[in-house]
Amino acid sequence: MKKIVLFITTYLIITISSAYPTEAEEKPSTPIINSESAIVLEANTGKVIYEKYADSELYPASLTKIATAIYAIETGDLEDSVTVSKNAYETKGSSVYLKEGDEVKLRQLVEGLMINSGNDAGVAIAEHLSGSVDEFSEDINEYLKEVIGVKNTTFKNPHGLFDPGHTTTAKDLAEITQYAMKNSTFNEIYSTKKMEWKSESWDATLYTHHKLMREDPYEGVTGGKTGYVRESGFTLATTSSRENTTLIVITMKSDRKQQVYEDTKDLLDYGFENYETTSFAEGTTFVRYNNQYRVPETVHFTHLKEEPINYEVTKTGEMTFFTYEGEALTTIQLLKVSPLLNHYYLPFTEWSVKKENLRAHSETACKGELFLTFSCLPKL
Repeated sequence: MKKIVLFITTYLIITISSAYPTEAEEKPSTPIINSESAIVLEANTGKVIYEKYADSELYPASLTKIATAIYAIETGDLEDSVTVSKNAYETKGSSVYLKEGDEVKLRQLVEGLMINSGNDAGVAIAEHLSGSVDEFSEDINEYLKEVIGVKNTTFKNPHGLFDPGHTTTAKDLAEITQYAMKNSTFNEIYSTKKMEWKSESWDATLYTHHKLMREDPYEGVTGGKTGYVRESGFTLATTSSRENTTLIVITMKSDRKQQVYEDTKDLLDYGFENYETTSFAEGTTFVRYNNQYRVPETVHFTHLKEEPINYEVTKTGEMTFFTYEGEALTTIQLLKVSPLLNHYYLPFTEWSVKKENLRAHSETACKGELFLTFSCLPKL
């Protein structure tokens, strides 16, 4: 029995040492885009995989409405009946043709705001929630900073019509979208391609303005929002999911409408072709320093495809995943299950003893490879 145990222990050391790569993967070239500012952010992990002047303060145009929508969903009652004011009725630009005195549910106004980019719906929402557009601006700016956590956004209205003080950044917009996507009601509205609009003043079929959701569908697209005023140029927010990876792309200040879509497709292609998101499931176990640890909740991290990923576990059970170059991807605190005595951990495909010869064992899957943890000696 001692010989078997000694062999397994030695083999484990060899397996761990060979897990470390000898050279880094070559990084892919990034796309060249026309938009003045852009960012690609993975929604599950927050990993930024591309940015171009992402912290530059610019005019967002109707991308503002993403923030207005999630604010209304989280702070208002979507079943409220909203009375349309003269101020909302007279709002310029794209609309859902509200009339003064119309009674419309708050949810329908959010739908009109996002799907048909109704500026009038935005004003009606703002006045219902805060009493006036000015007060709404103060409320939503506080919400964006205190609840979502963005620092470089100042909104002066709920719709994005030009105001010299109405600015944000591509990075902030990506983080606002990332936050909003955690809300199922927002996702339902944000992903809508077509809806029947019925109000006291106007009945119509509304279609999303985002071409990658309808006229020129892009694989995996889950939602989007368009924007344009003369001072902002063309702006675009797009989200797309494939397998375990969800990308948020924000492009700002493009000269031409078609170019903002081409930039977005190039950035999505770059992200999906070169990056992937790996998940370690809740309950996955690791053995370190003669202790067994368990992952308390599913953890995700985004990295280059085929890039070797290493991890370290400290004596206190803090686990960090990092790239070959030493970039930390994420850190979690493992739960200590119990101290181990004569426990061993080795790849299932390289067992040196048969599973049926053990008194007790447990199995753990890790990146497609099955591992075995056992705590007793082979049967005689």
